[in-house]
Amino acid sequence: MSEESPNQPECPKGAPDSDENDGPLDRRGFLKLAAGVVGAGYAAAIGYPVYRYIASPVEQAAMASAVTEVTLDNALSLPLNSSMIFKFGTAPAILIHHANDTWTALSAVCTHLGCTVNYQPENNVIFCPCHSGVYNAETGANISGPPPKPLKQYQVQISDGKVVISRA
Repeated sequence: MSEESPNQPECPKGAPDSDENDGPLDRRGFLKLAAGVVGAGYAAAIGYPVYRYIASPVEQAAMASAVTEVTLDNALSLPLNSSMIFKFGTAPAILIHHANDTWTALSAVCTHLGCTVNYQPENNVIFCPCHSGVYNAETGANISGPPPKPLKQYQVQISDGKVVISRA
């Protein structure tokens, strides 16, 4: 007769010992790990576009406010009574060289619905083609049409053969 401890049950032969988990993953462990990896990938695939959608306006606002000055190297070659569109931060702006040799820089975004405006030298006005909004070409004040506010005005300085536009 074998001597066995009365408190320990006998394990059947061939049964795995419950204290050993040092070997390779069993099927259940592998499936849990695979499900976790797939779930994390799925969460990242959904989460990243949502994050970019939410963060994008914040980043654009930060970039736009970070720009305080723009230097236009070739703007002095602009003929009298003409204009050019340029970027001020992330938004378009318009530089006008008036017939009396003065300069004006304004936002080129209509205050009504955000269309890009253009300069009409024959009438000396800024015109919005979307809903026929009209602005004063020297001050940016809204003259007629649906625009509720004037255009944002920038300061213009001529320095070292370059035109420097800065926030007013």
